[in-house]
Amino acid sequence: MIYAPKQTVADGRIVRLENLEIYYEEYGAGEPLVLLHGFGGSGQNWYAFKERLAKHYRLILVDLRGHGHSTNPENRFTHRQAAKDVFLLLDELGVDRFCAMGVSTGGMILLHMATSQPNRIEAMVLASATTHFPEQARAIMRRASFDFMPRDVQDMYRECAKRGREQIDQLVRQFNALGDSQEDMNFTGQELSGIKARTLIVHGDRDTFFPVDIPVNLYQSIPNAALWIIPDSGHAAIFDPALPFTAVALQFLRKSVGMAQP
Repeated sequence: MIYAPKQTVADGRIVRLENLEIYYEEYGAGEPLVLLHGFGGSGQNWYAFKERLAKHYRLILVDLRGHGHSTNPENRFTHRQAAKDVFLLLDELGVDRFCAMGVSTGGMILLHMATSQPNRIEAMVLASATTHFPEQARAIMRRASFDFMPRDVQDMYRECAKRGREQIDQLVRQFNALGDSQEDMNFTGQELSGIKARTLIVHGDRDTFFPVDIPVNLYQSIPNAALWIIPDSGHAAIFDPALPFTAVALQFLRKSVGMAQP
């Protein structure tokens, strides 16, 4: 799978927010649709989807702190802080209510956003996200090493890390540290029940990080949620080009009923 098509031209903008710089790109027009990538990636992760999505929305592709073109002076990453960063960016852009999609880390950030400021997100798609880090995920995060990552994941890190190997090594260390984090991802059912956004939960049934009971729990805890378990698929399954992800996501976001066809 191609997780991050090459960025031939960096045609976005950088906004200074408190002590860091956040890079973002915009495409299309209309209602805002915020797109948040997974750990180690960048806004480029959404390039394969942006043409179709931009026909219906004003896309805002964000490089999370320390990723892509964005900086992270603290050299520490939490999903909670990244959620605050995204809200600061949206405030700077004058965006109040919006729709959103997030994959893995991006989906976890959306959970923080949807629980902390529930009135701002109209609808969201959470792909390969989790409420907490189970031990199987912690084990993977603690032992992660760039040199032993799958080749396609290595290629994504190389393409998305605009400051080279030093940035890659910083991100890997931050990923390792998440394996011991206890406070960042620990949502309760009561917290999730306060989410007001219509929510589509997308998850591979063979996800090695987050077993399928986690998305089921999300579906049961979030009011007005829908669940799409993708058979015979792993983590970040939405990047499979054979999957009709864009059509299904658009249909959900646009309040249609039932599953779309490719």
